[in-house]
Order: sequence, then C-alpha cells, then structure tokens
Amino acid sequence: MPRPLYVFLLLLCALTIESQSQKTQTSTTASSTAAAPRVEVSLRDGWRFKLGPESTTELQAEPDATWTTVSVPHTWNRVGYYKDAPASHINTAQNVVTTQGVGWYKLAFTPPANVAGMESFLQFDAASRIATVWLNGTLLGTHKGGFSRFRLDSTAALKPGQENRLTVKVDNTKPAPGSSTADVLPLTGDFFVYGGLYRPVSLVFTRKMHLDLMDYGSSGVYAKTTSLASGRAQVDVRARVRNDSEQSGTVMLRTLLIDFMGNVAAQQEQTVAVEPASVAESIASLAVPHPHLWQGVEDPYLYRLVVELSDKSGQLVDRISSPFGIRQVRFDPNEGLFLNGKHVTVHGVGYHQDREGKGWASEPADVAADEAMMREMGVTGIRLTHYQHGEPIHDLADRDGLVLWDEIPLVSQWTLGESLQPTEGLRENARQQLRELIAQNFNHPSVITWSIGNEIDFGNSIPAFVGNKTGAIPDPLPLLKELNQLAHELDPSRPTTLATCCEGIRYAPDTVVPITASVTDLSGANRYFGWYYGMPSDLGPHLDALHRTRPLQPMAVTEYGAGGAISLHSDNALGGPESRNRPQAEEYQSYIHEQNWSTLSSKPYLWGTFLWNSFDFGSTRRNEGNAQDINTKGIVTFDHKYRKDAYFFYKANWTATPTVHINSSLYTERAYRVTDVRVYSNARMTSLRINRRLVGVLVNCPERICVWKDVVLSPGTNNIVASGSFPNGDVEDKTQWHLSDAAAKTVNIDCGALVAGDSEGKHFGSDTFFEGGTAGAISGPAAWGRVPVPPKIAGTNKQEIAATYRSGSFTYRISVANGSHHVILTFVEPSLHRGDRIFDVFANGQKVITNLDVAAAAGGSLTAYQRDFEVKATDGMVIIQFRPSKGDAIVSAIEVQ
Repeated sequence: MPRPLYVFLLLLCALTIESQSQKTQTSTTASSTAAAPRVEVSLRDGWRFKLGPESTTELQAEPDATWTTVSVPHTWNRVGYYKDAPASHINTAQNVVTTQGVGWYKLAFTPPANVAGMESFLQFDAASRIATVWLNGTLLGTHKGGFSRFRLDSTAALKPGQENRLTVKVDNTKPAPGSSTADVLPLTGDFFVYGGLYRPVSLVFTRKMHLDLMDYGSSGVYAKTTSLASGRAQVDVRARVRNDSEQSGTVMLRTLLIDFMGNVAAQQEQTVAVEPASVAESIASLAVPHPHLWQGVEDPYLYRLVVELSDKSGQLVDRISSPFGIRQVRFDPNEGLFLNGKHVTVHGVGYHQDREGKGWASEPADVAADEAMMREMGVTGIRLTHYQHGEPIHDLADRDGLVLWDEIPLVSQWTLGESLQPTEGLRENARQQLRELIAQNFNHPSVITWSIGNEIDFGNSIPAFVGNKTGAIPDPLPLLKELNQLAHELDPSRPTTLATCCEGIRYAPDTVVPITASVTDLSGANRYFGWYYGMPSDLGPHLDALHRTRPLQPMAVTEYGAGGAISLHSDNALGGPESRNRPQAEEYQSYIHEQNWSTLSSKPYLWGTFLWNSFDFGSTRRNEGNAQDINTKGIVTFDHKYRKDAYFFYKANWTATPTVHINSSLYTERAYRVTDVRVYSNARMTSLRINRRLVGVLVNCPERICVWKDVVLSPGTNNIVASGSFPNGDVEDKTQWHLSDAAAKTVNIDCGALVAGDSEGKHFGSDTFFEGGTAGAISGPAAWGRVPVPPKIAGTNKQEIAATYRSGSFTYRISVANGSHHVILTFVEPSLHRGDRIFDVFANGQKVITNLDVAAAAGGSLTAYQRDFEVKATDGMVIIQFRPSKGDAIVSAIEVQ
C-alpha cells in the first residue's frame, strides 16, 4: 500500500475509533438507560488541590479557602528557568516551585446511576511518586512509583448516581534514609521528580466477568508474534479473564486481528471457565496468511487486535481494541538491528517528559508535537528515559514506526546513606516497576528492549548529584541480575539492556567501577568525550575497545552530546577549555555533535545511537549555560520551540528533506570583521551571499557541513543568505549580523575564552585566529553542574577577560587593514613563581618583547600586566608569535587598534 494512502487510512481509522470511544465515554454527570459492557468516566475537571500537611487529621482542619481549583493532569512543581531575557520565557526566578513533599487532591463527582451492579476501578495513569487514595472515606490503597498506570478496586466504596468524594494524597518527597520515599525508585538522578496527578485519572466500569484490570495496570491481554515464515505469521494472544462474582462462570473468548480495511485477518474462539473471585488465562494462536508487517518508518502497518468476552446468550460482556503490529526483531553484534530481516538504522534521541510551564503535566497534543519535531529531524528511535513514559508516546511510535527503548527508574543509586545493600522494600519496588513497565507496554510493536537501569556503574567515581560515600561501594550486580531474570520471565521475546557510564573511563588513577554491561542481552554506553572528559577523537577507540571486550553482545551508544545555550556564542568552538558548566556556547554544542556523529556513523556494529537530549529539561542539580536548574544538552529549548543549530545538523544528515541552515543566527552583534560562516546543507550545491554579494558556491559539503573561511563583514547590517539547489527548487535560510564601526576597526581577543567575557567600554570576541597553544582558565574546572568562583585578579577592571588565557608555543594571525596598528597585550600569571615562565613575543617577524617573566614583571601571580607596541601591516595581516624559552608562553588578551 502506498504510504500516503496508508497514512490517510490510518488517520481515518483513528478518527473513527476515537469517535466510537467518545460515544462510550461518560461524563461525571451523564446518565443513560443501559450501561455498556465497559464504561470509562474521565475525572479531569473540578479537582481541589493544596500543598498540605502529612496526615488526614491535619488536613480536615484546613479551610476550603486554602485549596485551589485545578484540572488533571496537574503538578504543583515548576522547575528551571533561563536567566537571559526573562520576559520572553514562561518560567522565571519568581514563579518556580521546587517544593517536594505532600500534596492533596479532592474531587466531588457523581457517576451515572446505570452503573449500579457493575465493578468499578479508579485508574491513575501516573501519580508521583506515592499515591494514597480514599473514596468516600474508605481507604482504597497506596501505590508506590511515579510513572506507571495503576488501578484500585472502588466497587464497594462507590455510590452510583450519588455524589462521591475522592481524596488523593501524593508524595514526591526527596528520598533520604528514613523518609517516606526511601524505598521508591528513583533514589536520585540528574532530573527533577515532579509531584502530582500529572497524567489522566478516570473511572472504569465493567461487568463482573471482564478482562483483568488488576494485572499491574495492563489491559489483561498480551500479544506477540511468535513466527514469520513462508508468507504466514503466527500471533499468540494471552488473555486474562477475571471473575469478580461469587459464582463460577463461563464466557466465550473471541480473539480477532482486523486489517486496516476492516477485514478479519485471523480469529479464534474459545470457551473459558472461571472460578469465583479468580482469574483464568487462555492463549489464542492466530495464523495470519500473507501478513502485512510492521516495518518501522518504512511501513508502520498496524492491525487492530480485538478481544471480546460474551456470555452464553451471546451478549457482549467485555471488549478491548488496540493497535498491533506484526514484526520480529533481531540484534546482530556486528551489523546492528534487523526488523523482519531488514537492516534498520536507528537514529535516536533521549527524551524526558517535562517542558517549561507544564513540568510533567503535559497533554497528548504536547507529546504529539514533540514526536513530530523529532521525526522532522529524522529520528527513527527514542530512548524513553529514565522511567516509564505514558501511553501517548508509545501509540505515536507504533503509528509512525519509531523503535523505543523502555526503562525503569533504577538510576545511579540503589542504596541510601552508607548501606551496602538495597532494602527489601526497594528491591520489591524495582520488581514492581519492571512488572508494570512490561505489562503495560507489552503489545506495542515499537518497544524493542526493556532497560533495567541507567548509570549504576559509577563505582568510586561517584558524581556530586549521587552524594558522597565513604568506605566500601555497594555492588549493583545482585539487583541487576535479579531484574534481568525477571524481565526474561515476563517477556522472553524481547532482549534486556541497560545504559552504562563508566566502563573504560579513567576519571582518576584509583577509579574502580563495576562492570554491569555484561548482565543484560544488549548494552548501551553513555559517553561524553569532549564534554566531561577527554577529546571527541577518543570516542572511536573507546567504542572499539568495548566491542572487542564483548564481541557477541550488541551495543548502542545511548547518550552523547554537550550543553548549548542559544544566548551564548563563540567565534571559535576550539577557543576555550572544556565547557561543561559555564559558558556553554551553542557553537560548541554543534562541534561536539559534529565530531561525535562523524565517529558514530562509521561504526556498523552499533545497533543504535541516541543523542542526549531531544529537549532541555529540568534538573535542580544544574546551574550552567544561560540557565538555572535546567540541563541544557537538549537540541531544542525547554519550551520545546526553538531548534538549536545541532538540530539542523542531524536533519541535514538524517533526512532527505531539503535542509539549509545558517549556524550562529542568534549571534547577531559580531565581534570581528573577519569570520567563518558555517551552514548545514544537504543540497548538492550551496551558495552564500552577503548583502547580495556572492561569497562562493560549495558542492556536496562533507557530512553536510559547508564552511566559508575568512568571510569579511561590512560595517553595519550584513544580510546573510544561504541557498541550496534541490530538484524541486532552491531552499534558502536568512539571518542578519551586525558589525559595529568599532569592531570593524579594532580586534579585541579574549584569549582562552570560548565565550568572551564582559568588559567595560570594549567589545571583546572569544579566542580565535590562533595556531597552537592550549586554552585555560585561572578559576579552574567547576564542580558538577555548578559555576566556578573565579579568584580576584589585581590590576584590572576586566576580571573575566583576564581570567582566561592561551599558553604554550602559539601564533595569532589577525586580518587587519594595511597600515600602522597599536597592539596591547594583557598577561596574568596563574600560579607559577618568578623564573618559572620566560618567553619572547614577535610581531610580523620582529621581536617586540624579550624574556618576559610575567610573575616578575607584575610583582606576583594573579596580577594583570600589560605591554604595548606598534606594528605595521603591509599584507593585511598582523602575526603575533609567542615563543617560550622556559615553561609556556601565556597571554590573556590581545587588542589590535
């Protein structure tokens, strides 16, 4: 079937199903003469909420005026904000709410009278992270875990046709020894755990005999493709039939697979007898001739799986209907992922569920917009991190052919305090959340692996967000092996996996980490070469070494990337030291992705790659880039609106969609007259024009990166236009850069700076025009996610300019107009003593400074010292060379006037 027609029919079918679903849904005030076999009542509106006391006794004393009216989904938290241009952002320093603890919800509702005699279940799609529920004063139960659907039997407490009062206590207290959440995963993580009823709440009514709703939040139906051969497929469907009556009963179980045109592709009928107050299981084996396979993004064909229960008279007792894709997956350790025998390239992203202004309380339309933005970029796989995500993203992935990595929230830590063993309560919670993850997502063809953890292999290289530990380090292997075995018992058809951080990474000479990757069938490596450690060029040899260590285990790269702030810019991504905290130039993020992808795309043994991350997300561990409490590694901003430059790098590489994108578009006030212009383009020919003047045309730019070197800007406005030639016409991208008169005449370089520091009266650019040397900062590296505190530097009012430097033996080649120029050099000795560092400076071949000892000349370290001289340019260039005779040469700033 042609894909456009298939998509149209899929949409038509979805609308029909939605229409039918809406007809069977009942509002909280609706009534009818006869109830359907299954009725679902949305409990969305009319809730009252307050951040409250711990106990119900204290709560009863709270006056109504202290409660606010809310709709569900709802969270009381608002986390993370950008510090620049606050008026343009939703979250600000004034409106964030990071309070973690107890919140209370109450709702008065009237269910329809005609559901009398039916079983009723309160369904919560998620409540973070512990929920305790009362209905009409009766305690229904408590659920521990903030990410999975759970149901509570409300039959005995519900009053059909009358006003009912529902009360829910939700607790997202930060786990600590002795706390209410000490045994509830996750114990920690580089993300914020929001509180509230942040996914939908509903009431579900069924007959006494029904498909099991108390099976870990599942549908009570489990379907899988067991064979594909000779133009036939076999689909086994296991159904759990529950009898909540006091008498034994018999039903007819009918299982159907219906194709997209509404035809029955396969069916089977069985008689199922169920004892009172018990569950019986039955397996139907459906033989499907000439199956239309679910072939990922190439052809995401979906059948509808229908399971019906009927009584002896043929009356329908219960029915569920859900999409189902026939497919089989194979992972090869050398060649990657195969879907129904065809190789599939997985271009993936990590995905967190929060967004600015809404936190975790997003709507299905929000998730759909996110997924559409990912697909526009060419994404074919999503790692759902670091916890179970909701039904909407799974349904969308099924529909559009994306493959999913599903994960439980066993993140970085599994004990608290100095304990070396997880508590039995925590082990049980991990098992429970794994059971829920698998039960609720079993039938989705998009899900290809179950992940049992993320980065629980830090060993003694524990980052600050996990917390300090002394003495022995807990061993994660017993818990991992237990979960791995359980996952295989629950679903033998899918492989297990986990993501590691630290194997083969030497953070320090005494680093010892547990090897956890060998526990599961597949492995995923979170690796940040060029960001947290090492150089981008280290990634390839590192991955090859891991592959050699376990040559029979399929491997993916599950995190890589860098932070990027759209308000911070660099003239040269190689101009500064590592940038994990501040500053985080958008250009450096692009550089890291370019370098990493160049390596990853050359490794055929990787079954998938998942960049980190699709969107900026909330994390109170972070103070970096231009943001507070936001992890800025997203390639789209926290409001899910602005696509950073790196987004277009992948779009140009991962799609055939005509793509032309000028980098650094938001770097509008330029520091230098001469600059490189970078454009991501998948056009065969790409041209660049500035103020209608053709700069040049490039053909088939390698890795879709077009670079025009040493482009000269004009004073005032520069209209930049990049144009790509495609079969269906040209595609353009435009931006405007401004060059001040001062910047056109002078060159002010903040040496060693990735992003230029602030300076009174002068506009400095970041470090560029250099050859050789190493960038450094006097303040040194910062702690995890925190800003370094620079020392006070004497003798200057340009603290940020003086605090960075370039050292070694190096040269600056600075393009200028011919004629005489006045050069001012600023030096600061970071730490050495007199006589430890001696060097000469040459300008256009002439020695202008001899045997400079900065410490001696300045009178000690951390004191600014300046020298100036005249130089004449005759060929449009000032060349300044720094040549050491002892130690390394050093310079903090260069001004050419």
